[in-house]
Amino acid sequence: MNSVVLFETLPGQNGKSIGVATLNSEKSLNALSLAMIQLLMPQLQQWADDDSIACVVLQGAGDKAFCAGGDIVAMYHAMQASPGVLVDEIADFFSQEYRLDYALHTFPKPLVVWGHGIVMGGGMGLMNGASHRIVTERSLLAMPEVTIGLYPDVGATHFLNQMPAGCGLFLGLTGAHMNATDALYLNLADHFIASEHYPQVLTQLQSIKWGDTAALNQQKVTDVLSQLAKAAAALRPAGQVEKHQLHLQKLTQGNDIAAIVAAILADNNDDKWLTRARQNLAAGCPMTAHLVWNQLQHGVDLSLADCFRLELTLSVRCALQGDFAEGIRALLIDKDKQPKWRHASVADVPAEAVDEMFTAPWQGHPHPLADLG
Repeated sequence: MNSVVLFETLPGQNGKSIGVATLNSEKSLNALSLAMIQLLMPQLQQWADDDSIACVVLQGAGDKAFCAGGDIVAMYHAMQASPGVLVDEIADFFSQEYRLDYALHTFPKPLVVWGHGIVMGGGMGLMNGASHRIVTERSLLAMPEVTIGLYPDVGATHFLNQMPAGCGLFLGLTGAHMNATDALYLNLADHFIASEHYPQVLTQLQSIKWGDTAALNQQKVTDVLSQLAKAAAALRPAGQVEKHQLHLQKLTQGNDIAAIVAAILADNNDDKWLTRARQNLAAGCPMTAHLVWNQLQHGVDLSLADCFRLELTLSVRCALQGDFAEGIRALLIDKDKQPKWRHASVADVPAEAVDEMFTAPWQGHPHPLADLG
């Protein structure tokens, strides 16, 4: 039986090697599972400590996806087995996932992610931790958690807050799709390279004359990828976000999330991208809108480690309160696409229900990510 993560090393210059990790679950579009996380963490630590490893590459098996999200079907079955109970499988998954994301953000060597195909949810967390994030003409990115009763996690509290005004809130509320050009504009990616040039990415990395200075090695990788990007400029798709940025900023202005959601839903711009985003929001979980609004408000001044601590609290609460399981059921289990959310609309969500979502459930015990950072 093949491992869910494959590891290999490629020979490089100056006695150095390139570590390559491949998410190996094509059937699930390389959805991130607990087994994957538990293989990646120790290997990344070993590569970080190994002086002979100069650089690490993270990729997905097949041509369809880097990583289409977390393995939420497994979480659904765990939640169904013990409804309303803090299930160990759920807390362990999110805790270990966020530790992995943080380890990527703080990895001491060049870390390249080949973000080809679908990059959503948990895949966005992996990709955003890398020092060199590559997108291609077939990259499709999103944080679509509004459709499943969750919220944008995996560090989105941090990276949505870094986007141009209005974009982070709009994308978090609607789960709107982004292409490679959008990803570059929103600082979700660093380089656009044609998918057919991936073999050259690897061979060029192998040709780098690695040194012992981390910053110089990072720059050498940047130089290699920037050269390959020049040859692909003509293949970049037309962006969808930048041309609407001022419109998104206007739609998301204000201090009341119910009013903001109402403004987005009442928008009569017939652009296809905006129309689809409105449809996602209209069908999405009302509680998610409140979570996105509050996480972005709270997250402005938080450290990255504190962002992950906040998200673990929210994720566990989502599993406890029921919308998350219902969202998965409607989308992936029964596939009726008719979720019965706990609240009829964003305006119907009471403040005390929102406050409860931000209350850590580990009363009397340390937060599971207390040591992070």
